[in-house]
Amino acid sequence: MAKSFFRLLTELSSRKSISRVTGAFAKSRFSRKLIPWFARTYGIRIEDAEKPVAGYRSLNDFFTRKLKPGLRPIDKAADIVVSPVDALITGMGTITDGHLVNVKGQDYTVGELLNRSPRVVNYRHGFYYVLYLSPTDYHRIHSPAGGKVLETEHIPGKVYPVNDFGLRHMKRVLSRNERLITYIQHDKGEIAVVKVGAMNVSSIQYAGPLPETIERGADLAYFEFGSTVVLLMENGTFTGRSDLKLGSKVKMGQTLGRLHDKA
Repeated sequence: MAKSFFRLLTELSSRKSISRVTGAFAKSRFSRKLIPWFARTYGIRIEDAEKPVAGYRSLNDFFTRKLKPGLRPIDKAADIVVSPVDALITGMGTITDGHLVNVKGQDYTVGELLNRSPRVVNYRHGFYYVLYLSPTDYHRIHSPAGGKVLETEHIPGKVYPVNDFGLRHMKRVLSRNERLITYIQHDKGEIAVVKVGAMNVSSIQYAGPLPETIERGADLAYFEFGSTVVLLMENGTFTGRSDLKLGSKVKMGQTLGRLHDKA
């Protein structure tokens, strides 16, 4: 009964208008007083931030903070994919005939995640990661591989929570929520970086105008409050690290696996 009631409340509050209200406050100068409380509550290492707390104009400005140079080194080995974010791995595995199976008890299709893009065929037998960012995490998103930016797409949608409750008890939140997708072509194929909005997220923003080519680890986008990134690797082009599993924590710049010629 409690879960059903909370699910109903979540459905009612999943509209972008609610997120716009919370987002407007988080961007206001009045919210800056909450920064120390927010940092203490979520155990955020303020000493890692690029600027001192007093240098942030609002809670949102602090939340989308950059880090001091060198705190997230990018693995320099050739032909690898790095984590684009600091996150918890909440889903991973081989894509089977276009299906991502048992992501917190629910199945998804590549078609619904990518909004029926013609590029769906490239990922029907690829590999995926679902990377969840909690409020504690650094919230800027970086490029997982170097290459050519092929295409971008913004998909309007709901703003359901993407935490454990949302993924388990709300219906197919990864494919119903607002999404911003970037397709990147590397030497071995392509990667889809699917940025999924969430409750109290007023928007997902690109860090700046996208260049024609992007370097691995380059600043790509950021979330205004917590969310999730789904990475999709093209068919037969990727082998993941054997020591990573569901529940593993990864930092931006750490290796997820290696790219190779199509099998």
